[in-house]
Amino acid sequence: MRITYRGDYALKAVLDLALNEGRVVTIHELARRADIPIKFLEQVLLDLKRGGFVESRRGKIGGYLLSKPAAKIKLGEVARFIDGPIEPITCVEKNYSGCTDIYKCVFRAIWVEVALATSNIIDNVSFEDLANQVRSHKREFEYSI
Repeated sequence: MRITYRGDYALKAVLDLALNEGRVVTIHELARRADIPIKFLEQVLLDLKRGGFVESRRGKIGGYLLSKPAAKIKLGEVARFIDGPIEPITCVEKNYSGCTDIYKCVFRAIWVEVALATSNIIDNVSFEDLANQVRSHKREFEYSI
């Protein structure tokens, strides 16, 4: 599994929108907080919109927001949509038939385990979980005198 800059920016954008769930966020706010170039963020948000993860609002108070609750958006969904399959090698994918050595290959079983372990993690983490982690870390550093 390899996360590209595009994938990293997409994950950061969805997380920021999850932290601001229910509120329309401008592209400028999002770019500033996530440290993403605006031109690149525009493309990423278009992809996320096409994937059904975000929606946009037009006008003076326009911007972006999640198209469904953060609890229903899994890390794995977004990662796969932007960067493609998470399997470390093609032969692990279902119905693969490009290799004559596939049934006696000792490496394939290892790569299958790696893919399953990765899936078990990223497919069970929602953006609500991640937003809650961020919020709890912020609370750890908040104190008053």
